[in-house]
Amino acid sequence: MKLNWLKYTALPVALLMAGTVAIAQEQSSSQGSSGSSTQSSTPAQKPDPTIAQRKENQQDRIAQGVKSGQLTAGETANLESKEAAINGETKADRAANGGKLTSAEKQQVNQQQNQLSKQIYQDKHNAATQNSGNSEVGQRQKNQQQRIANGIKSGQLTAGETAKLENQQRGINQQVKADRAANGGKLTSGEKQQVNKEQNQASKNIYNKKHNGKTQPKSK
Repeated sequence: MKLNWLKYTALPVALLMAGTVAIAQEQSSSQGSSGSSTQSSTPAQKPDPTIAQRKENQQDRIAQGVKSGQLTAGETANLESKEAAINGETKADRAANGGKLTSAEKQQVNQQQNQLSKQIYQDKHNAATQNSGNSEVGQRQKNQQQRIANGIKSGQLTAGETAKLENQQRGINQQVKADRAANGGKLTSGEKQQVNKEQNQASKNIYNKKHNGKTQPKSK
């Protein structure tokens, strides 16, 4: 009798404990997959956070490529021109739809960013690099690229502004390359003076565009 009493008493207790463990596991699984109610509602409060984050990520990758020398001024100008075009299209679509993008428009933007992402990778891993060298002119070129990269990273430079600045740098770099080729790899005093004047103007342009109030929207 005593053994039978223990058997029938232990069964409900075991079932109760099993039920408690199952509930705890289900709550843990639910929180792990969807987070708290506050966290799950946060994305709905932001307009297209995925698109905004994607755009910022592309700009960060370009800035890193400029700073490391993996992207030449010409490659950067081309990439930023394409980024500016995507941004312009997105802005126009939002204006036409009360500040929002349709599902089809979001899909289109993501396809365009996928293509741009591939090109960023290819340009950063091809044989072309921004090799400024250790000369005074080379150091000046490197300094300008660093300032542009910092402007991209901070959001002070928009994609369109960056494209213009990089086109200016590409023009100077091509001129320097042609002058060196015509003079056995060196620049004359007059050519160095000319390059410095052009870089002075480029420097002013960089400063003005970084402080004109126009910024590259950063996702939060």
